[in-house]
Amino acid sequence: MIVGTTTTQHIADSIAGRIISGMLPPNAPLRQDHIAREFGSSHVPVREAFRQLEAQHLVVAAPRRGVRVAPLDTNSVKEIAEMRAALEIVALRNAAPKLTSAHLTRIELALIEADNAKTIHEFEVANRSFHHALVAPCAMPRLLASLDSLQLANSRLVFALARSAGWRPRSNQDHRLILQALRARNVDHACSLLARHIQTIECLALPAS
Repeated sequence: MIVGTTTTQHIADSIAGRIISGMLPPNAPLRQDHIAREFGSSHVPVREAFRQLEAQHLVVAAPRRGVRVAPLDTNSVKEIAEMRAALEIVALRNAAPKLTSAHLTRIELALIEADNAKTIHEFEVANRSFHHALVAPCAMPRLLASLDSLQLANSRLVFALARSAGWRPRSNQDHRLILQALRARNVDHACSLLARHIQTIECLALPAS
């Protein structure tokens, strides 16, 4: 059996995946004893997993109400979009001067994988890879950790949109234009395109029921 920190991470990753995909809907209760029984663990790693998930804004804990899946309402969507638009631009401005041809190739590969995705799951992974590759060279670990957390929240929106409006394979023109601007070393234009792209999901997303 997986033990210690590995058990905690295994539980956190499993629950996160269910929340992001929508298998666990917003405001669904998470029972510590049920989860411990499912994973064959004590309550200690479950509590630690809950703390991780709360830090990632995937669950919320309230006195007498226990732990629940974080809401995905209009206010949450607006907060996620505005925080990403602000922080990802800061990261891109710091990353752009450090982008090498190898970095640009990684960004392009993630773009191609997203364009070629046959399922929403494949697209979500590729989309997350694209946004991470854009900003990774900034080498600002606290900022990148915050963006990773926000990107998980954004992935919930991607799956929620797919459930409400359907999803079909398609090319992401915004991603392509951002890459073109970075290749041309037009950082201001790339940042403007990225901000618009991030804010688009706020306009599209519907409050989860």
